[in-house]
Parts: sequence; C-alpha cells; structure tokens
Amino acid sequence: MSSAVAPLPHSVAPVADAPPALTCHVHKFGGTSLADAACIAALAALVPADARVRPVVVSAMSGTTNALVALADAALALDDWKPAWDALRQRHLATADAFEHEVDGALHRALEDEFAALAHDLQGLHEDVTDRDARLARIHGCGEQLSSRLAQAALGPGWQRLDAREVLVVEHGEMGAVVDWDASRARLASWRLANGARDVVITGFVARDGNGRDTTLGRNGSDYSAAIFANLFDAQALTIWTDVDGVLSADPRLVPDAVCLQAMSYAEACELAYFGASVLHPQTLAPVQARGIPVRIRNSRNPSAAGTTIAPAAAAAASPVKGLSLVRDVAVLELVGNGLVGVPGTAERMFAALHAAGVSVTMISQGSSEHSICCVVQASQVERGRAAIVAAFADAIAQGQAQGVTVTGELCVLAAVGDGMVGTQGVAARLFAGLAQAHVNIRAIAQGAGERNISVAIAQADATRALRAAHAAFWLSPQTVSVGVIGPGNVGRALLAQLAEVVPALRERAGVDLRLRAIASSRRMHLDDAPLDPAHAAAMLDATAQACDLDAFAAHVRASHLPHALIVDCSASDAVAAKYPEWLAAGIHVVTPNKHAGSGMWARYAAIREAQRAGGGRFLYEATVGAGLPVIQTLRGLLDTGDTLHGIDGMLSGTLAWLFNRYDGRQPFSDLVREARALGYTEPDPRDDLSGLDVARKLVILAREAGRTLSLEDVAVESLVPEALREVSLDTFLDRLHELDAPMQARLDAARADGHALRHLARLQGDGRASVGVVALPAEHPCCHTRLTDNLVQFRTARYADNPLVVQGPGAGPEVTAAGVFADVLTIAHALGKQAGLPFLRHDGRSAHALDSAT
Repeated sequence: MSSAVAPLPHSVAPVADAPPALTCHVHKFGGTSLADAACIAALAALVPADARVRPVVVSAMSGTTNALVALADAALALDDWKPAWDALRQRHLATADAFEHEVDGALHRALEDEFAALAHDLQGLHEDVTDRDARLARIHGCGEQLSSRLAQAALGPGWQRLDAREVLVVEHGEMGAVVDWDASRARLASWRLANGARDVVITGFVARDGNGRDTTLGRNGSDYSAAIFANLFDAQALTIWTDVDGVLSADPRLVPDAVCLQAMSYAEACELAYFGASVLHPQTLAPVQARGIPVRIRNSRNPSAAGTTIAPAAAAAASPVKGLSLVRDVAVLELVGNGLVGVPGTAERMFAALHAAGVSVTMISQGSSEHSICCVVQASQVERGRAAIVAAFADAIAQGQAQGVTVTGELCVLAAVGDGMVGTQGVAARLFAGLAQAHVNIRAIAQGAGERNISVAIAQADATRALRAAHAAFWLSPQTVSVGVIGPGNVGRALLAQLAEVVPALRERAGVDLRLRAIASSRRMHLDDAPLDPAHAAAMLDATAQACDLDAFAAHVRASHLPHALIVDCSASDAVAAKYPEWLAAGIHVVTPNKHAGSGMWARYAAIREAQRAGGGRFLYEATVGAGLPVIQTLRGLLDTGDTLHGIDGMLSGTLAWLFNRYDGRQPFSDLVREARALGYTEPDPRDDLSGLDVARKLVILAREAGRTLSLEDVAVESLVPEALREVSLDTFLDRLHELDAPMQARLDAARADGHALRHLARLQGDGRASVGVVALPAEHPCCHTRLTDNLVQFRTARYADNPLVVQGPGAGPEVTAAGVFADVLTIAHALGKQAGLPFLRHDGRSAHALDSAT
C-alpha cells in the first residue's frame, strides 16, 4: 500500500547544507509526546529542517487538561483546589529545570505568571458569573500556555511563541467550533509581519470568539488547531506526533493482530474518525482537506516508524476495507406501522422530532417495504428520543397507523471503512460471514450509496468478538487457525517437531497460518496469546504449574480475534474424547489419533456427528486406523462417489503384522513376542496388542465410517492371550509366555497343510458381521505379501469386486502417525481457504489483489 502523494521525509535529524524541500511543514505534538522533560527535550530532533517555515503546535502535557478540569470543578463546588493547583505547578517547574537551571530565570518566571493567572481565574469563578465561560476556557486551556513555553525553551534560540488566541477567531454552533478564516488569516499575517517568525511554537486547543472572549476548540481540539494553522500557513505538510506508529486497522487493545496502515484517503479517515477511531478528531481533517495538505501520523517514541499518510487519495490495497471501528453505548429506536407504507414525510417528521429534542443520530436503517424505520442513537439520549418520536406520531399511534416506538438497548455499532469497497464485490459477504463465524447476530445494517462504509448494529456484549472476527475476515489469511495440542507423548512430540519444521514455509508458500497457542497434558497446560514455538512448546509445558482445565483450554484456543480454532488430541484419554461434542458444537475443529471417540459408546459417536452439523466444526481422525495411511479417506471417497461396500479385510496392527510375517515355525511364537517387545514394537505389556482390542476399535471406526451402527461389543474378538494369563502380573505373564507356543504351532501346521499362511486379520463382511483374530489365508491373498510392520486394508466393493482395492504401508510409529494427524490438520486448513471464496472482485472484473500488485 502506498500514498498517492510523495512520502514525507522519515529522518529525525537535519541534513547538513540541504536546502529546505518545503515552504512550510507544520508539526503537532500531543500530550503523550510532551509527557515529561525527556519527551520535551526530544522535540528538536523530531522537527527536521525540511521547510523554510516550521510552526509547532502543542497540546498540554499528558494529564494536565484533566487536572485543570478537576481544578475548575473543585472551585465551582467551593472545595479546596490549592493543593492540586500547587502539585500541577510543581510538576511544570520541575520540568522547566531541565531547560533552565536558574529558578528565577525567564522560563520559571513565565510559568509562575501563568500559574498566578490560573489561580486568579479559579478564585474568580464565583466572583464574576457573567464572565464564567471565558474564565473556564482560560482555565481549561492553561495547559497549552504552559507546555508551549517549555517547548519553546527545549527547541532553543530562534524559536518564537504564538498564543493562538492572538490570531485564531472561531464561533460555536451546532457543528462545533467554526473558524472565521478571513479574520484569522488577517491576524496571522499581521503577527508574522510584526514578528518575522519562521520557527514558532503555537498553543493548541485555545482561541477567541468574534467578541474577543476566550474559548476553546473542545476536547482533542489541539489536532484541530494544527489543521487550522496548516491551512492558515499554506503548509505543504502536517505531521501529528502521538504515541502510536500510525493509524491502525482496529483498536490494538481489542485486536492483537491490528496492523498499521501506510496510507489512507481523507474520506476513509473522516469515516473512521466519525465512528470513534481515536487517532484523529472528526473535525481535524476539514481544514487540511480544503487545501489538499497531506497529514502524517507518526510516533514520537518510535520516530523510525514510517507512520500513516492521509491524503486526498490512497493507492489500492489488498484489502478493500481500510479500518474497523466501534461506537459503544448506543440503542436502536424503531418506529413500526402498516400505515407508514408509502406515506411521504415519515422520515422527515421522525428526524425533525429527534433534532428538536437534541438527539444525535449515529445510523439509519429502513427496509424497502417502508413498514418500519429505525435509527441508532446514544444510549444516554434514547429515552428523550423515544418520547420525541411518540409525540410526533401521537395521532398515527392513536389511529393504529403506527404500532409505536420500540427501544433495543445495550448495542454498539461496528463500522467497516475503505475506499476499496467502492465497486468491489463480496465485501459485505466477507464481513457478514466473519460475524456469523463468530456467532454474532446483526440487529441493523446501513450502507451509503458511496459504498465506503458498512455499519452494523450488534449486541454490546459481542463487540470485541465481532471486531476481532471482522478484522480477521479482511486482514488475516482465511487459513489462519488457532491450534491447541493435547498429549505431548511420542506422537504429540513428533507432531510438534513436524510443525516446527514446516509451519513457516506453509505460511509463506500457501497462506496456511497455524498458530500454536496452547499445549496440555493430563495434569497441566500452558496457554499463550502469542504463538508458541512448536520446537519449545513441550519444554514450556514441563515448566508450567497451571493445572489442566479442558474448558479453559478450549476457551483459549477458541480465540475471538482469530477466524478458526482447532484442537489436536494426541492423548489416549477417554475423558478428552468426551469433550469432542462440546468443542465441535462451539465450532472448534478436532483432529485426533485417539480411538475412543470413534469406537466408544454409540451415543457419544452420534453426539459428535450431531455437534458437527450444529456447530460447523470438522472432525478428522485418519490416524486412528492406519497412522499415516489414507484408509478412511479412501473409504469415504468410495462411498461418496456411489460405490457399494461388500467387505473389508485389514491387517490393522503393525505389531501383529510383524509377529505373523516373521512366524514360520522355526522360532517359537513366544520368542518373537519377546523380540518385538525388546524392539519397542509392542506396548510395555504385550497383552495390550495380543488381546486384539486395539484392532477391534479400528474396525469399529471403519464400520461406522461405512454407515454401520457397530459397537465394540458387536465384534467377535479372538484374544491370543490364554484366559489363564489375562489377569496375572506382567512378570508372571512373561515367565509363562511359552504357553502360547503349542496352540500357535498347531494352527500354523494346519494352515500350511492347506497351503495357507497365518495372519492377524480384522474383517467386516457385507452382512455387517465383524471379527478380529488369526486367520489362515491363501498364499495369493495380499496380506501374505506385506513388509514386516506394514498395515494393509483391502476394500471389496461393487467396483472393486474381482480385484479389491488395497491400501498398504507403514501403519505404526510416532512419525508416521504424527504425519497422518498433520495431514488432517492441513485438510481442514485448506478447506477453510476454499470456504472463504475467491478474491474480491471489482465491477471491472479485476481482483483487488491484482490491483495491489499492479501498483
């Protein structure tokens, strides 16, 4: 994004012997830029020698205006204001010590004079009530008198000081302070002729009216002062120094991902200022806009930042929306009635009544049916507004032509603003989709024909969530996902290692922005608003003392400022699986290798599927069956394309596949079990593998994926552990492991007599029967031709009847299982990107992204 005007200089120090580039460059420093002596001393470095005339407009020191208002309130209430007055005096005198070491010097004397005048005005608030408004204006504006003297001293010799009241003439009306340009310009010309000043410090905020009475420009009026003097001086540039890097896309206190805008147009800035953006006062831009003067917002505490340039026009940007803002504490007034349809003057009568009652309207919305008309007003004015409308339509209400006026309170207005919205398709759709994703209901909608602003009224309780969701819809990748990982065991740690290696490249190459923000074990959890480094996440979890709370974990992952949330459950916990329906119903996606959800109680499985439909969360579990093999994906593809399943044969345990691929009778079966345990192929207790229950769970998952209402108790499971050894200790079992040898040898001999081989097989038949156990298979069966630890699944379908479809490969191990989990995560992320739709299209058919790259 770039400005339509030449950028202003970024340097903070004068360039030796360089001729001034501009005739006049006005600088304005806000209260936070004048917070203390150090800040004031830095002014000289922030005002470059880039112009022949350098007016500097100053606000009061930070907190001073509030202190002065409090002093005036205390004086009016006849309270003792002198201690607070003296504290403010001591603060300014102490600041002056940094620029003038002699306490009786000119600077200190000038400050003492200002405080003496302030005390006189405070004392006089009750003595001369006819001049009270002017006295209050002098009291409220005293801070600028004080800061201007400090700034003049800090900027050094050659700088003069102008009290704006000497030249600036304004009148107050319904629209605020209105400048008398002719009188003000003439007075400034006279002042410059008499003083010949090129470098001048000017008081902001203060002015006089046409009768010479002191007044102010209202709260935040120093920005307005700066814009007025930029106009009066015929400046080529105005820089407003504040404590932020520029105009942000949203309030950073509410939206952590808010970005600093490089450039925006006057129109965009005016819209955002009206809707509460805090950087500029709504009136500020009118004086500079009249002369096309560019305004730069910069950070006095970070002068190396380029800031934001506000100019007549700004170049096209990737996002059509430039900024988002909130107006809080509003209410909707709605006039409803069948008798309003087609009646001329209805709107005029309603808004005339509100005007007469002094009620300001923030937003208007009316349907084309004319059955109702509503407007948004400040909550503090809603009862006055309701009464005014009821009075104006009393006759229509009495005659039944209008049903009355309803009030909906506790609302706020969210405004999306941008020149790029003009003529661009899909902006409203993106905004409304983002709000829907965040479960935010819209009460009223307004958009002007200029298409530069879309405003929606929403519940105030939804304000932050709505702002974050809307911001994510326009500024973040649609594939930005808040991620939480549960279970940093072997698979979990392997997944974290893969994330650490791949995520940066995914973000750069494919726009997939996976943000790991939470990690948990069965006992503790670590939550962070900033993305965690996956490479160090497990260590951070080990170092935390926060107890695991799955509800708090899920609430953190479901961050309202990020568009999507995903929990990866790498545990083997049934308690964690029990949370899936709740998470999915809340729109949190779930990826897992945990078999409990897919093979557990049917009621919970049904609840998971219903939660998916209700909440929109996706549930992927490819790694529950074949680790990294695309077993479920293949089955789903067959069924979704209309194929009919006739049966499934599967070697679904890498451990049992290794045992039966090795078992040829030359080595006792018990020796192979001990060897597999030593190699880490079995669980610590080999009975967990030999029981066949893990394989049965995988078969149940596949059967349910195929539409069968199968549960674990419906599977005929053959345990390879003799009944006498099932309840003994592990040591006893290992000592008696040889008891498996004779029965297994007999089965092997019988199979070989028929030319068959033994394999451990899970089988789902066409009639729904399911079994798990050792089976003798003919030599040509695919399961007889696998690598040692391969998993294999054979699908017999209507299309693959004579030559079944086979999926084969490594089906165990942390790395391949983690890869299967990661693949599911990416499947969801890519689907979210497709769901977000195409780039914004303008009426001319070009995308906003294409326009951005063209500039």
